[in-house]
Amino acid sequence: MSDPYELLGVRRGDDAGAIRKAYHKLAKKHHPDLNPGDPRAVETFKAINAANDLLSDPVKRARYDRGEIDGDGNERPPPGYTRSPAGAGAGAGQAGGFAGFQDMDADDIESLFGGAFRPRGPRRGGDVSYTMTVDFLDAARGTVKRLTMPDGRTLDVTIPAGLRDGHVLRLKGQGRAGTMGAANGDALVEVNVAVHPVFRREDDDLLVRLPVTLQEAVLGASIEVPTIDGSVRLTIKPGTQDGARLRLRGKGINGGHQWVEVDVVLPTEPEPALTEFLRAWQPDHPFNPREDLLERAR
Repeated sequence: MSDPYELLGVRRGDDAGAIRKAYHKLAKKHHPDLNPGDPRAVETFKAINAANDLLSDPVKRARYDRGEIDGDGNERPPPGYTRSPAGAGAGAGQAGGFAGFQDMDADDIESLFGGAFRPRGPRRGGDVSYTMTVDFLDAARGTVKRLTMPDGRTLDVTIPAGLRDGHVLRLKGQGRAGTMGAANGDALVEVNVAVHPVFRREDDDLLVRLPVTLQEAVLGASIEVPTIDGSVRLTIKPGTQDGARLRLRGKGINGGHQWVEVDVVLPTEPEPALTEFLRAWQPDHPFNPREDLLERAR
């Protein structure tokens, strides 16, 4: 039996957010999948899950703080309660008894302790919490991921298409076992979606920055563009400005769109012909792109 506060490294006065943050940090560190072949990691993972199960439940936490249950969630006897040795002070044929209560019947004891020892009925099992990290594309398209439970069991978790970062999936009946035929608790799986190097999500739309050459921006081009469902061709019109957003209808998440932001990139190596052309070039329609910059900055 261990103090759940000490196991998670939190204080009694910490709020639910601090407890959740501490649990997630420890769960990632000691997850069996990240520590293959290490039995200590499995035991530690079980312990921190049990501690989180107790402290994340407001009722259980309050009862633990009042000393009514121990760190494993077991009932603690009221102050002054002791069990006598087997047969000590008991009448003939009795295997043991409560010291000082041999002449009291069950109703007297129940009345004295306010019903604390009344046999409990069926009780639903507690919920357990887990974290899982999935790739950006898996979350966007949907997939099935395997989750390793603290007891070594594995669960296939369905990740629905379009799942957002931080969403919590509830797996019915996959938590702690109920008592006396009551239902099991649930497993609550918080899904962290990894950042993607190309795609950025904006609600159900996606944003992709597309590098294009100066020549492609000026003359126009047909360019291959990545989407979460594979590459498509996108037409860049002649004279497309740097920063322009072009839409790929329906290529986002759950019917959203993909926006392609044009990023005009100059050559990285010297281009003498381009340099000479620009030196001699006299535009037919001169303009100053910074004309109102100072005015707008005021």
